[in-house]
Amino acid sequence: MAPRTPVAKARGALIALLVLLLGMGGLLAFAVQDDRAQWAPLLALDLEGGTQMVLSPQVEGDAQIDGEQLDQAVEIIRQRVDGSGVTESEIATQGAENVVVGMPGVPDEETRELIQASANMEFRPVIQVEQDLDFLQQTLLDDEDLTEEEAEALEEELAATEEEGDDAPAAQPEDFEEPTAEPENGSDPNWITPEVAADFANFTCSTEISLEERAAAADDEPLSACDPNSGVKYLLGPVEVPGTNIADSSFGMEQSPGGGSTGRWAVTINFDSEGTESFRDTTTRLVNLEAPRNQFAIMLDGQVISAPTTQAAIVDGRPQITGDFTEEEARGLSEQLRYGSLPISFEIESEQQISATLGEEQLRLGLMAGIIGLVLVAGYALFQYRALGLVTIASLVVAGVMTWWAIALLGWTDGYRLSLAGIAGLIVSIGLTADSFIVYFERVKDELREGRSLPGAVEAGWARARRTILASKAVNIIASVVLYLVAVGNVRGFAFTLGLTAIIDIILVFLFTHPLMQLLARRKFFAAGKRFSGLSEKELGVDVLYRGRGRFARSSVVSAGPAGPMTPRDSTVDPGGGGLRSSPLPRSAESPDDVREARIRELPEISDHEWGQMTIAERRRARAAAARQRSSETTPNDSDTPDERLTPRETVTSSETEEDR
Repeated sequence: MAPRTPVAKARGALIALLVLLLGMGGLLAFAVQDDRAQWAPLLALDLEGGTQMVLSPQVEGDAQIDGEQLDQAVEIIRQRVDGSGVTESEIATQGAENVVVGMPGVPDEETRELIQASANMEFRPVIQVEQDLDFLQQTLLDDEDLTEEEAEALEEELAATEEEGDDAPAAQPEDFEEPTAEPENGSDPNWITPEVAADFANFTCSTEISLEERAAAADDEPLSACDPNSGVKYLLGPVEVPGTNIADSSFGMEQSPGGGSTGRWAVTINFDSEGTESFRDTTTRLVNLEAPRNQFAIMLDGQVISAPTTQAAIVDGRPQITGDFTEEEARGLSEQLRYGSLPISFEIESEQQISATLGEEQLRLGLMAGIIGLVLVAGYALFQYRALGLVTIASLVVAGVMTWWAIALLGWTDGYRLSLAGIAGLIVSIGLTADSFIVYFERVKDELREGRSLPGAVEAGWARARRTILASKAVNIIASVVLYLVAVGNVRGFAFTLGLTAIIDIILVFLFTHPLMQLLARRKFFAAGKRFSGLSEKELGVDVLYRGRGRFARSSVVSAGPAGPMTPRDSTVDPGGGGLRSSPLPRSAESPDDVREARIRELPEISDHEWGQMTIAERRRARAAAARQRSSETTPNDSDTPDERLTPRETVTSSETEEDR
């Protein structure tokens, strides 16, 4: 199979870029149509305004909060709020105790509870499990796939169950028997006293439990709890591993014993040394019990977030939770485990809506600064590169569209909000993006000065320039990642946009700028070095340019040579190359056209394209080799007659004359 030509590669790259742009635009349009996204990026607190809450810590008894605990609480709140991405929230301490949380928009009730909650995470063994039928029936009733007849039948059944429930008396402790012995461990059924059994029988998943009631639950007593997602209620034993023993958690694809992927998502917990020991003892006991007592429940604020079955004793402190998780569910569980151990709870002392801290005027000035920078870069590109500068401007326009859509999509998928610091990163990226084009164009011009044709100069210049561009962008990306990891608040927004635009710049140079140059190199306006093309002799600072097919063009104003200066009437227009071709001069002062035109015909094994790719030094070596070969082929034999012998000079002259005719 023949290799693809540069033109075919260029068209393929432009088609790939078009598909990428259409995919981004189509995905965003789909989200906008479903009211899940908007065309404009989401704005951060400093540009849009939002809600400011002052939180006061709540502790038990006369306990005091030290600075380290408060800093830990602030960091966990920040991770909770920004866990899905950069939302540009502002979280800081106020004085020695209070915490101020500023969030864009209006937070919902779930977010408020998440910020307030002490997030008391616990690992408790499961003693008994029941399905909450009321919850299950209500869930089925909300199922949109039910037919009208099925929904009506389910409503009647639910109504009858509720009526029976109203008439039926609540379970009483007298209805249950006393345990036969003292419980020996957390999974022992002897924890079920008549009072515990009655509470569990009367407990439903619809029971509202306040944060205070959840925090008041004793660690050394059994507890009734519910999984709000499945409607399963659990009777749990005492706490065996507190959430404070969790060092970290992560999620990913489950690995099989052979090292391959099973295609299921899994969540991995990392315990500290104390948690490793406690969890080893717990799982060693649970693995030998029958269901459901071989399960342990992971509780957060009094609710069960997961109740996995113990399949083996975990001795290394790295249990893995598997199940029918989606990626989003696995990520959510991992974040709950990682940030679930907040040592103190908070109460919202005050809450108020605040306007944009910078306002529309600052946003307008920031955007104006970006426009001025863009105009200056475009003006410099046109002044320095003439028509070639249009490639820079077109590339910046495409980069702007990709960046805009990328930020809007990130706002929909990850809650990213654009702050003024992020806008500053976008403004800085304009110059960094233009820098890539300057490196590329200057390399192409260097190749032209060495005697290559424009298509050859584009390919040779790109081979060298792309290494410089990739190295430069790698430095930008590394700096952005480091700044994002070590910074907080708005500075992370600056680092994020700077890194994002660096990645987009790489995509753009490979899929737009270079392919466009490959196509323009075949256009006569650029290939012939026309005026204002950016590639003329004057703009390159040389007096001879290669025109293809062995032809060179020479400006009418050059420095004096052996035969004196060339005047305009010493030159004629070359109809094939589009440039100037010097008229015949004495052999001692032959023009470059005459010499190259003659000698290219002495190298029939070299194509016009290969000749254009060669430097001047490579051409000299090729001509020298051809001359040596001709010299050996034209050496006269004894049998040759004077009329039959031709010198190399005569052979070349005869060929030129026939060509000109």
